[in-house]
Amino acid sequence: MKREARSGQKIPQPHSFAGFRFIDLFAGIGGLRFGFESIGGHCVFTSEWDVNSQKTYALNFRDNHEIGGDVREFSANPGKIPEHDVLLAGFPCQPFSIAGVSKKNALGRPHGFLCDTQGTLFFDTAQIIAHHRPAAFLLENVKNLESHDGGRTFATILNVLQNELGYHVQYRVISSEPWVPQKRERIFMVGFREPTTFDFRALKIPDVKCGPKLGSILEPHDQVDPKYTLTPRLWEYLQSYKAKHQAKGNGFGYSLFGPDDVSRTLSARYYKDGSEVLIDQPGKRPRRLTPRECARLMGFERGDRPFKIGVSDTQAYRQFGNAVVVPVVEFVAKAMQVHIEKAIAASVLTPSRSESVRIVTRPERPIVVAHA
Repeated sequence: MKREARSGQKIPQPHSFAGFRFIDLFAGIGGLRFGFESIGGHCVFTSEWDVNSQKTYALNFRDNHEIGGDVREFSANPGKIPEHDVLLAGFPCQPFSIAGVSKKNALGRPHGFLCDTQGTLFFDTAQIIAHHRPAAFLLENVKNLESHDGGRTFATILNVLQNELGYHVQYRVISSEPWVPQKRERIFMVGFREPTTFDFRALKIPDVKCGPKLGSILEPHDQVDPKYTLTPRLWEYLQSYKAKHQAKGNGFGYSLFGPDDVSRTLSARYYKDGSEVLIDQPGKRPRRLTPRECARLMGFERGDRPFKIGVSDTQAYRQFGNAVVVPVVEFVAKAMQVHIEKAIAASVLTPSRSESVRIVTRPERPIVVAHA
């Protein structure tokens, strides 16, 4: 393994506030941040490349720090990132998602780590971990990451985190159904620098049967702007498309839901036609969810927490479709809380000794513009 000497010895910085410091990479609109603020964390750095997501993030988090852009600028020079106790990262999931892989296969494009524009951004995250050595991290991605490329992709990720960086890593796939009326399965990877008694597998997940239904997040139909109701032409097309594939024995096509249902996964393509989650309107054509309903479906907005949406419907649908479900993150954060506190307390008493920074092993690929 290659090593690079530090330019100077790190001196642990004392906390100037109660709680712990965390950074928010690939921040999107702040789903991971909400979760860790709920247990007393303080965000000291944010990185998000999408300008519209930056706007939504800034509307909802009044920070004393600017939002950083492309994470590769910071992985190349991690010293630009403040010291922190916990690293959060929902690195881009499209190269590993079922939908993303299917689309790229159909177009003959590479996916996973072969997708240079996004697939290798995990290694930038790992390089930041290697430099700062936070007490803990939480990484989030699509469920398909675990099985992508026959499991080789995930094995590579675990090898970097466990063997190259020396972290104690556990992972688990969690569905959002106990918290919101949506079936959205995501994999969460928890890592601690030092051994802990944290046991992800033993964590008891609330009963899915007791989860909420769509009626809890829907506006009354007569209060929803008619623009969200499908046009006759689009509705006719979606019905024809579904009938054609049903005749072939395929399950492709729109999905229709009522107030007593749990929806399928909201995706970033929802702005196109809304077909994966259409809301039944008795006596009328179905409609899309409104952006406000999407905010509730993803757990960003709830009774005691409004969420500001200052972008177009198209951008809002993309942002919520790419986001994490906030109460799931809050649940994981709460489970990690006592272990984070103990890890930070131990590091204050016995600061880790300075050592050279590891250069994370990554696929040899030409440098290209990220997120293109």
